Amino acid sequence: MAKSKTKVGALSIADMRKLINKKAGMNVAHNLKKDSPTIVKGWIPTGSRWLDSIICRGQLAGIPIGKIVEIAGLEATGKSYMAAQVAANAQEMGIDVVYFDSESAIDPGFLEKAGCNVDNIIYVQATSVEFVLETIEQLLGSNENRMLFIWDSLALTPAVSDVEGDFNPLSSMAVKARILAKGMSKLTVPIANNQSTFLVLNQLKTNITRNASEALTTPFMTPGGKAMIYAYSLRIWLTGRKAKSSFVIDDKGYRIGSEVKIKLEKSRFGTQGRQCNFKILWGENVGVQDEESWLEAIKGSQHLKQAGAWYELCYDKGDCEKFQASKWSEKLKNKKFHARVLEIMDEEIIRKFDDRTGNAEDFYEEE
Repeated sequence: MAKSKTKVGALSIADMRKLINKKAGMNVAHNLKKDSPTIVKGWIPTGSRWLDSIICRGQLAGIPIGKIVEIAGLEATGKSYMAAQVAANAQEMGIDVVYFDSESAIDPGFLEKAGCNVDNIIYVQATSVEFVLETIEQLLGSNENRMLFIWDSLALTPAVSDVEGDFNPLSSMAVKARILAKGMSKLTVPIANNQSTFLVLNQLKTNITRNASEALTTPFMTPGGKAMIYAYSLRIWLTGRKAKSSFVIDDKGYRIGSEVKIKLEKSRFGTQGRQCNFKILWGENVGVQDEESWLEAIKGSQHLKQAGAWYELCYDKGDCEKFQASKWSEKLKNKKFHARVLEIMDEEIIRKFDDRTGNAEDFYEEE
């Protein structure tokens, strides 16, 4: 005698989500309108309002929470300085900071000058790529707090086989890339679900190629393999000029900082290719010269006029205020002037790009 088949009833969308989450052992099925892990729910300021303004179309942003981000640059372009600034801003937001350092170069005093609470930063020597990835995985599974993982830097962190093997590069070719490919596939979802952030510092290296056109269009590349490039939601590249004018000079002629050029090499927020620039101070007054860069940011505005060494900033009601570039920082101490500058920045950098008004080449200026 044939057994009677039990008729399966219809499941609601909510019941199907519960079934999938039960099978996975974690929340992987979501309502995209209510608890979507794909939407960025917060941003960590970078320390540069100009940079924050170009990262995400239509809003003031920063380093996206819940994503994997790369800051890559040439030597001495300020990667660690920017990371320290991001760490300080993350702490102010109540985010735990874990700093993996493969270069043993971070000075506690340097972090304090950048605004970090050193007592609450977990400093970890990055002994191997495997150790970094495994530690992040374990912390994500043990800590419900939001965390910022800073890896300084991917390029100089060896694999276990590099440490235990010889100095022949052929003996461990592509090992790091394969490890990272596996690591990113394991960590991307937990990072998003935990609303944590993985900030990877990397080096820009010359792209050695026989293709002349490729050498011009793609002069740099980063170590770590292709998997990392796909995993990043945002790639911030730092370059600098060698000219004397690119340095910040004190009143005695000593170099106390340098100019940095920023390009968004990749962005999932509709802003790939956008650029900005600012200066980073070294030594005593370490950090990004944020407000000093705002004048350059608004130079294309119709509300700012220039005649020789004099500038004229105009308000909504028609009244204008004259000043010289050397007095810019002093003028910003005036609340009315400061507020007007921020209004113009938002209009020029955020709203015009979002509305696609003005000359598109101004947003994607290439060298």
